Amino acid sequence: MAKQVWKPSTLLSPTPAALVTCGTVEHPNILTIAWTGIINSAPPMTYISVRPERFSHHLIEESGEFVINITTSDLARAADFCGVRSGADTDKFKEMKLTPLPASAVSAPILAQSPISLECRVTEKKCLGSHDMFIAEIVAVDVDDKLIDEKGRLNLRQSGVIFYSHGEYFAQGKKLGQMGYTVRKKRPKDPDKKPKKQ
Repeated sequence: MAKQVWKPSTLLSPTPAALVTCGTVEHPNILTIAWTGIINSAPPMTYISVRPERFSHHLIEESGEFVINITTSDLARAADFCGVRSGADTDKFKEMKLTPLPASAVSAPILAQSPISLECRVTEKKCLGSHDMFIAEIVAVDVDDKLIDEKGRLNLRQSGVIFYSHGEYFAQGKKLGQMGYTVRKKRPKDPDKKPKKQ
C-alpha cells in the first residue's frame, strides 16, 4: 500500500466533541473541546487543552475546576456554536437554551442536557505552545438515570454520542465488537437445542 508523508499535524481521528463547562452556576461559561481524553485509571484522570486567548482559559486557571460533558446528537448544534463563539461577548447558555446545574464536587456547573458529566479538579497546567494542557483528576461523575438499565449497567449507546473528525461531526456507528471478543472462548453448542424457525 503506497503512502504519502505529510508534515506533522493534528490528524488523529475521531476525537470527542466535548462541551466543557466552567465558571459558576451563577456565571457559567461553556466551550467545545476536541483535545481531551483519559490519561490515567487510578486515580481517574483526564485533560483538556485550551488556547490561552480563549475566555474560558482564565476561568479554569483561576478556579482550578471544570466539567467535561458528553455531547449527543441533540447537542451537535450547541457543540458547534460553543466552539466558534466566545463567552467574553456571548451568553452561550442563553443562546443555545442550555441549563447549568450545580455539580456535586466542583464549583463549575454540569450541563443538564448532557447524559454524562465528569467533574474535574486541575492538578497541573502544562504550557505546550498553541495550547495549555490542564491535567485534572475526575472527582465525580454524573449519569442520567435513563441510561442505567435494571441491572445498574450503563448503556451509553442509546444516548446518541457524537464525535469530531477533521472538521466534521459524526454520530456513533454500529457496534463491531466488545472488549476482549477476539480472545473470548465460544460456548459449545447444545446438541439438544432445536434451531429456531425462520
